[in-house]
Amino acid sequence: MVIEIPRPVDTDADRGRHRTRTLETRTLHIAMIGTRGVPACYGGFETAVEEIGRRLVERGHEITVYSRGASTRTSEYLGMRVVHLPAVSVKQLETLSHTGLSAVHAVFGRRTDAAFVFNAANSPFLPVLRARGIPTALHMDGLEWKRSKWGRRGKAYYRWAEEFGVRTADALIADAPGIGEYYDREFGVPTELIRYGAPILDDAPTDGIRALDLTPGGYHLVVARFEPENHVLEIVAGYRASSATTPLVVVGSAPYAAEYTQRIRAAAGDDPRIRFLGGVYDQDLLDALYFHATSYVHGHSVGGTNPSLLRAMGAGTAVLAYDVGFNHETLDEHGLFFADAAELTRRIDALDRDPALVARLAGPAKNRAALAFHWDDVTSAYEDLAKRLAGRESMHRLGRRARRRASDVL
Repeated sequence: MVIEIPRPVDTDADRGRHRTRTLETRTLHIAMIGTRGVPACYGGFETAVEEIGRRLVERGHEITVYSRGASTRTSEYLGMRVVHLPAVSVKQLETLSHTGLSAVHAVFGRRTDAAFVFNAANSPFLPVLRARGIPTALHMDGLEWKRSKWGRRGKAYYRWAEEFGVRTADALIADAPGIGEYYDREFGVPTELIRYGAPILDDAPTDGIRALDLTPGGYHLVVARFEPENHVLEIVAGYRASSATTPLVVVGSAPYAAEYTQRIRAAAGDDPRIRFLGGVYDQDLLDALYFHATSYVHGHSVGGTNPSLLRAMGAGTAVLAYDVGFNHETLDEHGLFFADAAELTRRIDALDRDPALVARLAGPAKNRAALAFHWDDVTSAYEDLAKRLAGRESMHRLGRRARRRASDVL
C-alpha cells in the first residue's frame, strides 16, 4: 500500500522566505549610473562608486559603472565593468545627457537586478529603468537647489527633480540625518540613511608637500570648489585679518565662477601667507596635504555628509568648520566652528598659537571617522538595499502621490 504524504501548502510567506534566501546567496548585477565613473578623480560620488563597487565585486556581485570623460578607456577597473558613454559638454546638460544614454544602455543591455542612480537631477530617467523592470534607488545628495551657481531656472529644475524622484524611485538614499529629515518633512516619505566612508590615514609621505615648499604640520588647509556656499571668500578674508604665522593653503578652483574667484583673489591681496594651488587631482598628494596640515578649514554649508570633511577627519587633522547642522553632526562636536569671517579670524588665531588645542581636536575627530564612517559598513548597507530592491521591496506606492508640503521657496 502506498501512503501519500500531503504536500505542504506553498503560502505567500513561504515564497517570500524562499526569495529572501535566494537573494542572500545569489550574485546580483548592479548598475551605478549618474556619475563621472571610475577611476575616482573628481568628487564624492565617484569615490563612493569606486569604494562601494570594488567591495561589492569582492563579495561576488557583478557591478557595471557608467563613466564619462575618463582619462583611460579600460573596460574593467578593480573588477567592475566600465561602460564609457559620451556627454554633451555644456554645464547644464553634461550630467543629464550622459545619464540618459546610460539608462538606455542599461535597458537594452544585460540583465540588471538593481540600479543606483546618483544625483536627484537625474530623476527623469527613473521611469525608463523601472519600465524595463529595473528597481532603482536614487541618491538625493544635498539640497542642490540652494547652491548659488544655479540660476532661477536651475534652482526650479532641481526642486522639480527632487519631487519627481520622490514620486518615481523605489528607494531614496540620504547621506546624512538632516537630508532624511528634509524629505520626511517636505514629502512625508522614508529614506535610506547610508553615509560615505572616511579613508583613515596613519601616515603619508612628505615628498609632495615639500616639493610645494610646505612644511609638515606647518599650514592650514582649505579644499573646496570656489562657490559662495563653500565660504572660501570668508575663509580667505578671515585668515588675512588674523595674526597667524602658519600659511593658508587653498586647493580648488571655479570653472563656472570667474567673478567669485576674482573676489577671493582680491580678498587675499598680496598677503604672502595665502597660497593658491588650484585644483589638485593627484589623490596621494591630496592625502598628504590633509595629513600634514595643522588644521583643515571646512566652509561647506549645503549638503549632507561631505567627503572632504571626512577625509580631513580620517587623516587626524583638526577641523574648523562652518557653523551648520550637517557639519556639527558629522564631527559630533569634535571641532571648532565659525559663522563669519570675524569668528574665523579668532578661531584661526587660537589654533595657530595653541598646539595642544590642535591635538585635542584631531584625535577624537579621527576616532569618530573610524567608528562611524567605515566603507565596509557603507557597502553592507548598499548590498542590503540592492537585495531588497531585487526582491521587489519598494516605496513607490507611498511616494507616487507625494507632494511638497513645507514652505521653502526659491
